[in-house]
Amino acid sequence: MTRTLSKLSELTPARVRLDAKATPLPLRNLLNFQEDHASARDAIFEKVDWTQLEATVGPLHHVRSRAHSREEYLRRPDLGRTLSRDASIPSSRPKLAIVLADGLSPPALVRQAPLVIAALREQNEDARDAPVFAASEARVALGDAVGEAAGAEMVLVLIGERPGLSVSSSLGAYLTYAPRPGTRDSARNCVSNIHDKGGLTAEKAASRLSWLIVAAQRAGQTGVALKDESPVDPSLPSPTQDIKET
Repeated sequence: MTRTLSKLSELTPARVRLDAKATPLPLRNLLNFQEDHASARDAIFEKVDWTQLEATVGPLHHVRSRAHSREEYLRRPDLGRTLSRDASIPSSRPKLAIVLADGLSPPALVRQAPLVIAALREQNEDARDAPVFAASEARVALGDAVGEAAGAEMVLVLIGERPGLSVSSSLGAYLTYAPRPGTRDSARNCVSNIHDKGGLTAEKAASRLSWLIVAAQRAGQTGVALKDESPVDPSLPSPTQDIKET
């Protein structure tokens, strides 16, 4: 059993198992837990340095949700899905609009979004021409209102995912065809777990997103009707591979 658990631990930074003994939790494990818990809490309340992001990804159009503070954003998820009443969005009718949303982990956006955008622009022409919006106190669905107002054929939302005890800076990417307020999550394609602690690399995430963008344009839809058949990375372990005790 110990060897099996050891092999599992090699595949993920997550806590696979703590030794089940009738003794207090070892101090090392307790301190590690407290540190990771504190990192997750801090990630939620960290501010995005939009000036730093603009220096790496280019001009940003700033928008925000109807949540007036981080506290209200956490208490009222519905406000994070709705554009503020004074939002001003140019209607340039692009094929793709990109929304950078702080979400529940602003550090993830700052660390991973520039890498994803740079790689995506190398692989996809529409991404090179896409206007980029900076969205504060934003949930995924805020991108629907932004995309509709911009007249975009598709919207790609890059958002900080809910921080966990093993990774507090993971990025998620959500692609929606024909965005409009009220769009269901089942109408989106998601590429998640983008981070540098054993997750999906920015380059591989960009490859999957580029494939999805082209496929969505051909199919005229995203979500459950568009199966992700992008090339499988051979370096990743097979999801059906058994981990046997030796």
